[in-house]
Amino acid sequence: MHKATSKFEDTVFIEGLSFLASIGVFDWEKQFEQKLVLDLELSTDTRPAAASDDLNLALNYAAVSELVINLAQSQHHDLIETLAEKIASQLLHNFNTQQVSLTLRKPSAVPAAASVGVKITRQRQEPTL
Repeated sequence: MHKATSKFEDTVFIEGLSFLASIGVFDWEKQFEQKLVLDLELSTDTRPAAASDDLNLALNYAAVSELVINLAQSQHHDLIETLAEKIASQLLHNFNTQQVSLTLRKPSAVPAAASVGVKITRQRQEPTL
């Protein structure tokens, strides 16, 4: 059986991106920002950037991080799942990536746990004809 290979086999990642955001379903959670921590993997083809040494052909870590933080801080989100979906959707829409895998943690949500959160993987949808 022949295994299909993907056009995008490279991964650009950001680990431990930490920021404050208004998140949570309880009234007391809406009174202050809480710390969130994001790990992110973006599937892309890094060869054009590597060959040219041109940042414009690479996934810009600073731009990706800025989009994530701005999105998280733009409004209150009740659920961490909602915020994770929005982040994945915006990254697929705004950057040259075919797939986004992210882990979004809310470290203070359960005092007995080091952290809780969600892991999701989303792919760019090909247009239907």
